[in-house]
Amino acid sequence: MAESPRKYIYYSIAASIITMILKTWAWYVTDSVGLLSDALETLVNLSAALFALATLTLALKPADEQHAYGHGKAEYFSSGAEGMLILVAAVGIVYASVERFMNPAVPLNLGLGLGIALLSSVVNFVTAKIMLKGAKVHDSIILEADAKHLLTDVWTSVGLVAGLGIMLFTPPSWAFIDPLIAMIMAANIVFTGFSLIKKSYSGLMDNTLPRKELMVIDSAIRSCAGEDALYHGLRTRKAGSQRFVDFHLLLPGESTITVSHDLCNEIEDCIKSDLRNCHVTIHVEPKEDAASYDCEETGGLCGSMIRLNEKLGEKE
Repeated sequence: MAESPRKYIYYSIAASIITMILKTWAWYVTDSVGLLSDALETLVNLSAALFALATLTLALKPADEQHAYGHGKAEYFSSGAEGMLILVAAVGIVYASVERFMNPAVPLNLGLGLGIALLSSVVNFVTAKIMLKGAKVHDSIILEADAKHLLTDVWTSVGLVAGLGIMLFTPPSWAFIDPLIAMIMAANIVFTGFSLIKKSYSGLMDNTLPRKELMVIDSAIRSCAGEDALYHGLRTRKAGSQRFVDFHLLLPGESTITVSHDLCNEIEDCIKSDLRNCHVTIHVEPKEDAASYDCEETGGLCGSMIRLNEKLGEKE
């Protein structure tokens, strides 16, 4: 039986609960607004993981009469929701930081609190690395988003510990460092939130597959139909881990249905061998018929994109 990607979400939920307890403890013993911001972000991690579990369960459902293309796009809702939750956490951190700026206070038991925070970072780091491997295996944006969120939490926590560690050797007048670091963390969290929302938006808007995958499709067509193969109207998109590809292939008018069918099957197999979870639809047209050239150029959208990407590749 194939491994379910949901098990990685359970890892995230477990890690979020453990780190939330640890970070709340660290904040409780220190009364540090910086550590409070760290604890608030962990609460967001837990909420996001629970939401991810629900949407991943929906995304894994097979296609049905109402959803002929499956439920893969549910993954993008999870990524967008996680981004929104991160932004909400950032607002809370900024509010707490401003209040501490107005009423400065030196954190207590800072050494113990920072040690607890570092321990929670180790838990998140190990969990994130495991989830990134799972995201690659299952080609899941949910697992990738959750793992990167955990890694962001790790680096912000490490930065927080490094910054607050300075206060172990500074006079009470340096108490402003605590809310200052919290504000920096809030800015970093906002950046992460917007990046997740952007990725979610791109998926929901059916962005074309990345340049590398378009080149794979072009190569597959030409390796099967010849270097001078004529095709146009290539359209691609991705829904969760599922890729969808369709285009028009121009063949000699005298080609039999059997020959055309066999060639299309060969092209489909070639594309699918390099791109996982790929659904390919090919419409065959006679190249001698003027009506077949229903795009601005032979090659259509794909032809323009391939040439543009080749020029960009030469500049890299």
